[in-house]
Amino acid sequence: MHIEPGIVHGAKMALACATAAGAAGYTSKLALADVKSHGATALALRSALATVGTFVFFEVLPHFAVGVSEVHFILGTTLLLLLGTAPAAIGLMAGLLIQGLFFAPTDLPMYLVNLTTLLVPLFAIAALARKVVPAGTAYVDLTYGQALKLSTAYQGGVVAWVAFWVLYGQGAGADTLASLLAFGTAYMAVVVIEPVADLAVLALAKAYRSNLHGPLVQPRVFHAA
Repeated sequence: MHIEPGIVHGAKMALACATAAGAAGYTSKLALADVKSHGATALALRSALATVGTFVFFEVLPHFAVGVSEVHFILGTTLLLLLGTAPAAIGLMAGLLIQGLFFAPTDLPMYLVNLTTLLVPLFAIAALARKVVPAGTAYVDLTYGQALKLSTAYQGGVVAWVAFWVLYGQGAGADTLASLLAFGTAYMAVVVIEPVADLAVLALAKAYRSNLHGPLVQPRVFHAA
């Protein structure tokens, strides 16, 4: 997900600055709570893993431009379930920035827009997970239906934010609406595939649970809350 440069510009970027600052501030709050619960080393390790994962998802896995944005496999739900909300958010922030700085500098002017689009839905599914996943269920024991709800909510949030930024920046002209429709349609493939990827990663974690304890994954992966 990279909204095309110029979609939001000029004075309208002030809103992106405000929303990104709010997302970054909330990430900092979550990070401090994570440090208190699990320690700074665990946060640093998981954030590094999330950063590498984000870069691979964005730059290495297949991605293509459709309409107003690019279609990516973000796997934000996987990052959140395995690593925790704060590390996932930090990884998305850092991975997106690294890609922009070294591989796609034309995306940098839209960094704050894209950051908001990735992080706000992440925070939303963190809250949703507390309702969708029963307290007595470890994340490795999620069903496809539960993973589908979380992944669909995340991808839906991403698409909704893309639509908001495009309509906010460009208005509701016929060409803009057609581009949005093309983008939303293409993203349906991501909605179908990502829950399978989430479950595959969790199944792998279950198979190697004896080797994954410690700071590399959050405790909820293997232990019910």
